[in-house]
Amino acid sequence: MMQSRTHTCGELRLANAGEQVTLVGWMENVREVGANLGFLILRDFYGTTQIVIETEEMMNTVKEITKESTISVTGVVRERSNKNTKIETGEIEVVPSEVKVLGKCRYRELPFEINHSREADETTRLKYRFLDLRNPEVKKNIVLRSQVVAALRQSMTEHGFMEITTPILTASSPEGARDYLVPARKHPGKFYALPQAPQQFKQLLMVSGIDRYFQIAPCFRDEDARGDRSPGEFYQLDMEMAFATQDDVFAVCEDVLPPIFAKYGTYNRASKSPFVQIPYLEAMEKYGSDKPDLRIDLTVQDVTAELGGCGFEPFADECVKAVVISDFHESRKFIDKTLADVEVVAGAKGYWFRMDENEEIVGGISKFVAPIKDKVVAKLGLKKDDLVVLSAGKKLAAQKTAGVIVKTFGAAVPGHMDKEQYSFCWIVDFPMYEIGEESGELEFCHNPFSMPSGGLETLEKAERGEIDPLSITADQYDLVCNGVELSSGAVRNHDPEIMIKAFELVRLGEDDVKSKFPALYNAFCYGAPPHAGIAPGVDRMIMLLAGEDTIREIIPFPMNKNAQDILMGAPGEVTEKQLEELHIRTVDVEE
Repeated sequence: MMQSRTHTCGELRLANAGEQVTLVGWMENVREVGANLGFLILRDFYGTTQIVIETEEMMNTVKEITKESTISVTGVVRERSNKNTKIETGEIEVVPSEVKVLGKCRYRELPFEINHSREADETTRLKYRFLDLRNPEVKKNIVLRSQVVAALRQSMTEHGFMEITTPILTASSPEGARDYLVPARKHPGKFYALPQAPQQFKQLLMVSGIDRYFQIAPCFRDEDARGDRSPGEFYQLDMEMAFATQDDVFAVCEDVLPPIFAKYGTYNRASKSPFVQIPYLEAMEKYGSDKPDLRIDLTVQDVTAELGGCGFEPFADECVKAVVISDFHESRKFIDKTLADVEVVAGAKGYWFRMDENEEIVGGISKFVAPIKDKVVAKLGLKKDDLVVLSAGKKLAAQKTAGVIVKTFGAAVPGHMDKEQYSFCWIVDFPMYEIGEESGELEFCHNPFSMPSGGLETLEKAERGEIDPLSITADQYDLVCNGVELSSGAVRNHDPEIMIKAFELVRLGEDDVKSKFPALYNAFCYGAPPHAGIAPGVDRMIMLLAGEDTIREIIPFPMNKNAQDILMGAPGEVTEKQLEELHIRTVDVEE
């Protein structure tokens, strides 16, 4: 039997005074004032309404009901004498004639107070996620997620994209992360894989003649959790365009995303088109990161020539980077604490000195810098009250530590971060190849499906030794917002001849390409259009919009950091019969 209601708990207003209504929801709290006077707060998805108890009989009925039970209240609406302007229903209350229990909460003690669930430890919150989601502060992120996904779908459709779902059970392919494997019952010893991304399928759609594709795509990767990455599964706004260039992809993203960020975000300012484009090498040199947070006004400068031989041993024979922080008036204790934060994140030390109000070099490593003051001041353009924070090491390590310095000091020192905005940028011109840390040989740097800038001619020059393969860039790009990578994308390598040549440079031949990517290679041999795409992460996007620090706050039923679903008990054990049907035998592994 369905329970009926005349209004929601967020709907009644002063104009409803005198009406008889029926409300349903959860009994949030009861405050007793006397034997025959009390106030009950009723909560549903839409809000709360105050129910005023004025008879001893009704008070006795209500006192028997446990908090968080679902109840039905029928009564008359009247104007409140003590109005509550903080809630939308604060001008009225309901005097009940009948209160019925629809679903009894069988526990007097709750795991946490619903409206303070975010103060509970994460394990408890995830175990009782269904209670956690009753908290309006938690629920609003899930509502936001629904609204944003709906807005993305509408905007993509308006831009001429067709939503197409791609398979969940597919073949394992080398895409960088660990696959989740699914045993095939009808094919003993063989496995499906859950897709790390719909990459190959969306490219096959382009070959099939679909012009513009998108989907809110589920992706599955067996990765460790981070603050901005959920283990197991995540969702992305996956899109691909036929006969498209990098600029075409940029135009769509710059048209779709800013209005959504401005409308639904914690901040109502978002970058307008065109977004800043920063070549990868410039980003690493200027910001110490390929995910720069452009809300911060600090940048990195190279001072190897000036400080490499200053006599400070950590700088000897190393690359030295400097970050100048102007108008600095914090204490030595502040510097030490912030540098400690840098070391935790970067795994490397930072060093410092400052220019005092008398324009003298003081503090930190000043005794090594003071003798070459003029040279350093000229290089960095120093003035009084400037703090200089430095990193040292091999070039990439020094750059990355400097990047952490920029973000850490930029956020901590007043006046260097315009926080209340969404600042987008494109990182472009990624290296096509790199030297592998383990192999010591040439390897793909990012996506082997990307088109090398210059196409076949560039690859042939590298093969002949006319250019360094490490100098080859790819038509690949990242979309970054507030220091968070929202997405990677690329102009795809759609030509089998160019694809084979790109793989030959990393010691893989045509047979390897055919075996690793058989469907894609075969399809490209039937006339593939030039195409390009991108896939902004929906979870990360909503995390930014909600102003949350962890991605788990915007996922309805997230896993914990160990990739466990505490609520459902996954991963869990299965029966021997199930294993037998799948032709699987488990073995004990020594810890």
